[in-house]
Amino acid sequence: MKDIMGLMKQAQAMQQKMQDVQAELDNLEVEGTAGGGVVTVKVSGKGNLKAISIDPTLMNPDEKEILEDLIVAAMNDARGKADRVTQERMESLTKGLPLPPGLKLF
Repeated sequence: MKDIMGLMKQAQAMQQKMQDVQAELDNLEVEGTAGGGVVTVKVSGKGNLKAISIDPTLMNPDEKEILEDLIVAAMNDARGKADRVTQERMESLTKGLPLPPGLKLF
């Protein structure tokens, strides 16, 4: 029974840490860029769009498609960075736990 109680305490501690990491990721901002920095987006660690910055030189109606593509590319860049940060935070949280290989908690 002692092992079960210890495991329950570990699970509760991990649950609290997971909540803390989730709150941290929600407040974290990651920046993605495209076109050499002419389009920049900021997303939360959870991938929610926070801000977009567009260089005024791109405000040409004839280059609408280029601007749209750059926004998508910058968003994908930021989302990839946010995913990496999330993975790093979760890996540090579960480090040392006897989890089966391949089990993902996020």
